Amino acid sequence: MEWETVIGLEIHAQLATRSKIFSGATTAYGAEPNSQACLVDLGYPGVLPVLNEGVVRMAVAFGLATDCTIAPRSVFARKNYFYPDLPKGYQISQYELPVVHGGRIELELEDGARKTIGITRAHLEEDAGKSLHEDFQGQSGIDLNRAGTPLLEIVSEPDMRSAREAVAYMKAIHQLVRYLGICDGNMQEGSFRCDANISVRPVGRHEFGTRAEIKNLNSFRFVERAILFEVERQVDILESGGRVVQETRLYDPERDETRPMRSKEEANDYRYFPDPDLLPLEIGPELVEEVRAGLPELPWRKRERFIAEYGLSAYDAGVLSVSRTAADYFETVAAGLADKKLAANWVMGELAGALNKAGLEITASPLDPEALLGLLRRIEDETISGKIAKEVFEAMWAGEGDADAVIEARGLRQITDSASVEAVVMEVIAANPQQLEQYRSGKDKLFGFFVGQVMKATGGKANPALVNELLKRLLAG
Repeated sequence: MEWETVIGLEIHAQLATRSKIFSGATTAYGAEPNSQACLVDLGYPGVLPVLNEGVVRMAVAFGLATDCTIAPRSVFARKNYFYPDLPKGYQISQYELPVVHGGRIELELEDGARKTIGITRAHLEEDAGKSLHEDFQGQSGIDLNRAGTPLLEIVSEPDMRSAREAVAYMKAIHQLVRYLGICDGNMQEGSFRCDANISVRPVGRHEFGTRAEIKNLNSFRFVERAILFEVERQVDILESGGRVVQETRLYDPERDETRPMRSKEEANDYRYFPDPDLLPLEIGPELVEEVRAGLPELPWRKRERFIAEYGLSAYDAGVLSVSRTAADYFETVAAGLADKKLAANWVMGELAGALNKAGLEITASPLDPEALLGLLRRIEDETISGKIAKEVFEAMWAGEGDADAVIEARGLRQITDSASVEAVVMEVIAANPQQLEQYRSGKDKLFGFFVGQVMKATGGKANPALVNELLKRLLAG
């Protein structure tokens, strides 16, 4: 029997506010355990939550960017369950009336195909604390610093049919929330993670199979591996005559497997009811339009503009628009050059390679866009060749100054005087009579030998185009 995979993702994006969703406690990462949990976060008697307006604006921004409906009235509810890292005994979330719902996002898959994934809803909620097991023998520690941290839970429709589609969707949401500036997307710190709902069904059947939920996946690779394992597990059960049980599972990356965590709860298990301490959230059209006016250019629109405006390939435009910072860097460089492709090649090539080697984000680059632009202008005006430019780039990266300072200090200015280069070409030809005879007898590949000898004789400073032009004429006799 052939099986079809059905996948839906619940992505938790930590919103980039400085304070928590219902209290003034800081959300900064890396503090000592339990040093950033105030009385509101801890659920002390007599304290009242106060909604952070910033999280509302961020949720609206996400809704507008994904063609969602912005609810004029939404309600916060109490989701009741008991766990050591949930000090109140309930989590404040949204259930029946979320802040945004009914949107979509379009993916471009690896093979170039496009697919639209529906977004069921995106609702606001507070995060729980964290249980720590590694440093306690036979015990668990509880860190409540994360308690009350604002989350936007983004729930997709079950529209994905493979692990790769799921990863592509997760990457698209990751890119979007970073573009909007509503989440830093740091998966190592837990700012962006997801739960995957996975089921299989015979090809052609309309009804969904029984699903398992894989919790807290915090890397794209883990999402793909967990789905692949879970699909194989469910198919094996069904083909051997068994029945898939609805449950919550964890992915173990060391063993590359999922294992049971608990039976899957239904909504009624959480006994949702409206939080009596919080008024309904009302969002007026004025706030929506104010947020809309502040939206950045979205990544897919930026990619299309790069193709149309700068003449870039779809691939190059996609790479350069992956993040707002990379796109802004490229545009600053490209604005000062006639050759936009030159800017693209250097940002994607030498700069990206140096950043990767140093383990740096582009925001921490030792070369700002103006510095790289200064270097590329010297290629464009033929002060230096592209090859010499790489030497200059390395010197600039090491802190030896701007492009002009390095060029002068190292004597790297390109030789463009035709008579000077011709004299060197004649010397090289005269010094290699055997290669000249072979070239003139039809061994055209020796042309590269002569180019190399001329460049060696000039220390790489001769203008390559001029060298080629002179060699073609003089080698022909």
